Amino acid sequence: MGGSVASADTIDRKALVERNNPHVVSIDTLASLTVGNGEFAFTVDPTGLQSFQEYYSKGVPLGTQSQWGWHAFPNPENYLHTETLQEYDFGHGHKELYSTQLKEPVRGKEACEWYRVNPHRLHLGVIGFDGLKPEMLSSVDQRLDMWNGVINSSYKVDGVPATVRTACHPDRDMVSVEISSSRRTPVAFRFPYPTGAHADDACDWSADDKHITELVKAGDNMAVLRHSLDSTYYYVNITWDGDVRTELAGRNEWVITPLTDKWSFTAEFTPEMADRPSVTAREVMDEASRYWDYFWRAGGVVDFSGCTDPRAHELERRVVLSQYLLAVQCAGSTPPQETGLTYNSWFGKFHLEMIWWHQAQFPLYGHENLLARTLPWYKSALPVARQIAERQGFDGVRWMKMTDPSGIEAPSKVGSFLIWQQPHLIYLAELMHRAAPASGITREYASMVDETAKFMASFATYDAPNQRYTLRGVIPAQETLRASETVNPPFELSYWHFGLLTANKWRERHGQPREARWDEIAGSLSRLASKDSLYLAAETAPQTYQDIRFTSDHMAVLGALGILPESPLLEHDIMNSTFDWIYDNWNWDKTWGWDYPTTAMCATRLGEPEKALNALLMDKRTNTYLPNGHNYQDARLRCYLPGNGGLLTAIALMTAGWDGCEVKNPGFPKDGTWNVRWEGIKPLP
Repeated sequence: MGGSVASADTIDRKALVERNNPHVVSIDTLASLTVGNGEFAFTVDPTGLQSFQEYYSKGVPLGTQSQWGWHAFPNPENYLHTETLQEYDFGHGHKELYSTQLKEPVRGKEACEWYRVNPHRLHLGVIGFDGLKPEMLSSVDQRLDMWNGVINSSYKVDGVPATVRTACHPDRDMVSVEISSSRRTPVAFRFPYPTGAHADDACDWSADDKHITELVKAGDNMAVLRHSLDSTYYYVNITWDGDVRTELAGRNEWVITPLTDKWSFTAEFTPEMADRPSVTAREVMDEASRYWDYFWRAGGVVDFSGCTDPRAHELERRVVLSQYLLAVQCAGSTPPQETGLTYNSWFGKFHLEMIWWHQAQFPLYGHENLLARTLPWYKSALPVARQIAERQGFDGVRWMKMTDPSGIEAPSKVGSFLIWQQPHLIYLAELMHRAAPASGITREYASMVDETAKFMASFATYDAPNQRYTLRGVIPAQETLRASETVNPPFELSYWHFGLLTANKWRERHGQPREARWDEIAGSLSRLASKDSLYLAAETAPQTYQDIRFTSDHMAVLGALGILPESPLLEHDIMNSTFDWIYDNWNWDKTWGWDYPTTAMCATRLGEPEKALNALLMDKRTNTYLPNGHNYQDARLRCYLPGNGGLLTAIALMTAGWDGCEVKNPGFPKDGTWNVRWEGIKPLP
C-alpha cells in the first residue's frame, strides 16, 4: 500500500506549515532559529542576528557553518595516520589493522589525538549588533516563516523599536538581512579562532594573534574580507543598501554603522575569491521564498488536524519542524554532522552510520534531489574506503565511521569497529531508485553498490561445523558490546541479508548476472540468537537481560524488523515477545533520539500502532523537541538531528507503509482518534 490521499481531499499545505511556525517571545537560549540551504546555515537570537553569541554558547549556539569550512591545527611533529593503527585478530583468517585510540606508545597516542581533532569544522563568523546585551531587549516577537524561509524579528532596545528580517539564499552561502530602527545600532562581523574541542560553538576569542581578517577589496556599497588562520583562508563578500560607515575595528572585527533608519546587507561566505553577480537583501528573500514555496508544495506532508487525540498537535509540530530543519542542516555536499550546521559535535565531523537517519527520509518524502546532493561524496571517499578494506584483508570498500570531507578515518576505540554503516549506501541508493526509477541512479551508483557488497561478502566468516556464515569482530549498533567478544549481533546480520540481496537486485537492473556467492551468504547467514523467546543483543551476549550493558543504549535488535523488512533470519513470534520485553523493561533513560523511531517502526511492522505512537511521544529527556524543533539530548548535545530524521522515516512507515502492506496508515490506531491525512510519501521496502 502507498500513495497519497485523493486529489479532491488535498491538504492545505500552507496552513499546515504556518500553524507550526516557531514563535519566540523571550530570550531563550534553547529557542534560537536558523535559515539555511543544506550547504550553509546561519542561526540567530531574538535580534535576528548573532548579537548574544557568548550568551547562547551553552544553548543552541548561534552558528555560521558550511559543508566546506574546515581547518586543521599545524602538525609540526608530522604525525602520520599510519601511526594510529593497531593490529587485531578477530578470527577472519588474517590480521587486521584498525585506526584506534592508542594508549601506547606516546607518539602513537599523540597521533591519534591529532587525527581525532583535525580537521575540525569552522565557525565562519559571528554577525551581530555591536554592544547589545540581553537585558537591553524587551517586547520580543520573533517568528520563523517556514513557508518563505524568513525569520521576522521585532523587539525594543532600551525602549526603541527594531525590526529585522533574516534569510538565506537557496543556492549561495549567503545571508541577507533587512533592518529598521531609529537606534541605528552598528553591526559587527567578528571572526573567531577554532577551539578544536569535542563539542562546542568552535569560537576561541582568546587567540586573536593566531589569525587575521583583512579588507582585500572595497567599493561602492561593497567590501570583501579575507579571514586567514594557519594554512586556511576564506572570504566574506559583503554588500549593502543605504548610507553606512565601515571600519576594521580590530585584528578580527569589521564594523558597519548605518547612517539611516532603514538599511540592508548581504554576506556571502566563499572558500575562494568569488566573482559572482551581487544581489540585494530583498532579492535573496524573494529567491528564498520561491525555493521554500516549491519545497513545501513538491514534497510529502502529513496533516494531523483531523485527529482528536490530544497528542496529535505535538506530533504534527515535530514532523513539520523536522522537515524544515533537515532541509536546512542536512542536505549538502557532504554527509551531515549530528548537530548539523549549528555547532560542533565530535569536532564537527560526520558519522556515516548516521547518514541513513538524517537522509533516508528525503526520497521517502519526494525530496530525493536533496539526498542526490550528498551521495556523490561517497565517490570522492572511495579510494580511502578501499585502502581501509585492503589493510584489513578484505575485498571491496569499507566505509569509515567518523570522518570529514577528505574521507580520512578518525581514530576511535568504538567507531572503527562498527559495520552497520556499510549497507547504508545500498539502502539509500535503493530508496533513490524507488523514488525516481527513470533517473539513471542505477547506472550512477552501480559500481559503488557492487564494491560495498564485495566487502560485506568477504567480511562474513564461514563456520564450517555449523554450515553458516557469521559476523564477528564488530562493535554493533548497541555500542555497549566489545569487538573482541561479539559474534552475530542481530541487526547487523539482518542488514547483511538485506544489503547483499539488494546489491544483487541492482546487478540485475543493469544487465549483470547475480553474484552467486552473495546469494549463498545471504541464504546461509546465522539466524538471530534467542533465549527464552527473546532475541539477544548478540549470540555471544550473556544469556540474560539483567546485565545493564544489554538493556541500555540502542535497542538495535528492533531494527532487524522496522528499519528493515521481514527476513528469514528472524521469527515473528520471538520478535513480538522481544519487542514487548524491551517496551516494558528497557533502560529508557540511557537511550538516544533515534531509538524512539526505531521502536515505533518495529511496533508498526508488528501491528502495534498504539505502541508505535507511545514510543514516538515517550516523555524522556532524549525524546524532547525544543521550540525550534531540535531534538534535545543532554547538556552536550542540545541538537541531535538523527532523531529528527528518524522521526520522519518512522512517520513515512506509519502512513505509507511498506512493500506488501495492505493496511491504510498502519502505524496509527483505528479507533477514530487518528484521522491522519498525507500526500506524496513513498512506502519503505
